[in-house]
Amino acid sequence: MKCHRASLAMALFGFLLWMVAPVAARADKVDDYVRAEMKAQKIPGLSIAVVQDGKVVKAQGYGLANVELNVAATPETIYQSGSIGKQFTATLAMMLIEEGKMGLEDPVSKYIPDAPAIWKDITLHRLLTHTSGISNGLYAKMDMRKDYTEDELIQQIAAQPLDFQPGEKWHYSNPGYVTLGILIHKATGKFYGDLLREKIFAPLGMTTARIIDEADIIPNRAAGYRLVDGKLKNQEWVSPTLNTTADGAIYMTVLDMAKWDAALYSEKLLKRASLDLMWTPVKLNDGKTENYGFGWQIDEYHGHRLIHHGGAWQGFTTQISRYVDDKLTVIVMTNLAGARPGKIERGIAALYDADLKPAEHKAVPIEAKVFDAYTGGYEIEPGYVATISREGDRFWVKFPGGSPPMEIFAESDTTFFVKGEEIQFTFVRDASGAVTHLLLDQVGSQLKAPKVK
Repeated sequence: MKCHRASLAMALFGFLLWMVAPVAARADKVDDYVRAEMKAQKIPGLSIAVVQDGKVVKAQGYGLANVELNVAATPETIYQSGSIGKQFTATLAMMLIEEGKMGLEDPVSKYIPDAPAIWKDITLHRLLTHTSGISNGLYAKMDMRKDYTEDELIQQIAAQPLDFQPGEKWHYSNPGYVTLGILIHKATGKFYGDLLREKIFAPLGMTTARIIDEADIIPNRAAGYRLVDGKLKNQEWVSPTLNTTADGAIYMTVLDMAKWDAALYSEKLLKRASLDLMWTPVKLNDGKTENYGFGWQIDEYHGHRLIHHGGAWQGFTTQISRYVDDKLTVIVMTNLAGARPGKIERGIAALYDADLKPAEHKAVPIEAKVFDAYTGGYEIEPGYVATISREGDRFWVKFPGGSPPMEIFAESDTTFFVKGEEIQFTFVRDASGAVTHLLLDQVGSQLKAPKVK
């Protein structure tokens, strides 16, 4: 009898090993991949969470949350959200709309009676979808070390000319979301951050999610870093009030984000119709659409529906990507300005679903003089210029914001790509042969960037 039980036990043990082995092997590949990317990108620390079929199948920290104190990053490490915080602002706005406290097509002037005349056609809908025309170039002109009241922020934003008429185009606008947070305050009498805690963070058990406050003692808070001439430096300081605005100023962990992801598959916060509206590409005045909803980018990646967003702020970069039809979500949070968490996310996703492996491109040689016509600056959006350059027979793209240059490789005389990234550049000439703009394709989205210098 004992021998029979022992045989059964051994068989069961062998079966369990057989079941666990692929998971362990995949986990090892994820670890190896993440560590290799951290080394290549010089990232001090990061944390990831992978959610599959509603379960957290991997939550892991790598490297250091604090370099000076030699503190390891863990799944409980708290990072700054950057612009993935916009999805929380957008959800809060929709909750208030469902409650009848705000209206999606309400004009800004309903809440700010003395709003400038050029804002008369700006609605909550336009603010949520980055189609208001409010310029994203404000931060480059502001004293980021000065505190501002909400009224002073509105004055600063309103003093800038619109980039375009509301609904005419799509351009990413941090000040637009700052404005949205202030409107929420005026509509409810409560600071938007307090409402986030009451209506979203507490109900979902997001116990460490909160608005940034550098004065408070916050266990497990990571330090943010940047690279200056290849050397690691601490994050640049900004004023406390500019660290509380609704464009993305939240502390959170990858575990908090996993709880958030789970809630988005349910109707705990919003009705299904509201969620679907948030994930519908915005329609412009001319009937064309852009792949952006309310605080989310909406794309298709290798035939898989993808709802995603990245963030970058004060020495931190973040990414959440939800392959919603596959019930797969990958969350990456790093403590380095200019890091590319989107690249890391896509590499991790491909290890869980081979269909998500980045497309392979074959580099071909081209003459340097052909590329020289492409060198210069290209305006991705107002005030945001990418620089194309050549060093000998190597070609580079440099995006603003502290990120290191990325080498690009020719796929043809006009099309270039970044190895390991879903980024392609196509240079376009006019009838005279002069280069007029480039088309930037990234994860299913395309932007036209005119050549400016």
